Amino acid sequence: MPATDVDRDTAHQAAQRELDKPIYAKGPLTQRLHEWFHDLLFRLIDNGSALPGGWFTLSVLFTLLIIAIVVAVRIAKRTIRTHHGGDYQLFDTGQLTADQHRAIAERFAAESNWSAAIRHRLRAVARGLEESRILDPAPGRTANELAHDAGVRIPHLTAELSQAATAFNDVTYGERPGTPAAYRMIVELDDHLRFRSAAGRPGLNHPVTVDAWAPVR
Repeated sequence: MPATDVDRDTAHQAAQRELDKPIYAKGPLTQRLHEWFHDLLFRLIDNGSALPGGWFTLSVLFTLLIIAIVVAVRIAKRTIRTHHGGDYQLFDTGQLTADQHRAIAERFAAESNWSAAIRHRLRAVARGLEESRILDPAPGRTANELAHDAGVRIPHLTAELSQAATAFNDVTYGERPGTPAAYRMIVELDDHLRFRSAAGRPGLNHPVTVDAWAPVR
C-alpha cells in the first residue's frame, strides 16, 4: 500500500477526533480539564511561530491565560463560599484585649474603613465576653459560634448577636463592603454588654440576669 504522508498537527487532530467518540469512556472532570489545557498548550506551542510577533506574542497570551485561570478559580471559590454561607474565625494570630480591639476599630472607623472596623469591634465583643467570664475562651471560635454561645448565656440578645455575626461574615471574605450602620449596630451591642458586665460581673457558673435593652448612660 502506498505510504500516507501526515504531518504532526493533522495526526494530533485525527487522534483527538477519535478519542472524542462516544465509544471511549470519559474520565473525571479534573482529568478532562487537564487534557483540555494540555491540548491548548500543545496548539499554542505548535503554532507559536506562525503568530504575529512570534514567541513574544505567545508568551503574552500564555501569561494572560494563566491570569484568567487564577481569577476564575478565585471567583468560583468566592461564589461557593457565599452560596454556602461563610462562617469565619474571629481572631487572627496574636492576642489583643477587648480594649485594644476597640481602639483599633475606632481608628479604622475614623478612616471610614468600615470592614476592618466591623471585624475588630466584633472581636472586642468576643474578647469582652471572655474577659467578663460570660464565655470560656475558645481558640478558633467563629462568628456564628460566638453568636450561638453568647445567645445561650444572654438569650434576649440572640438576634443582635446573630446580626453582628452576619455583618462580620459579610465583610471578612470581601463579598460585601462594610457600612457605618453595621458598625454602629455592633458598637451598640458592645457598649450594652460592657454596661451590663460592669453592673453585674456574672461568673461562669452564674446565669446572666439581664432585662430589656438599655442604653449606655
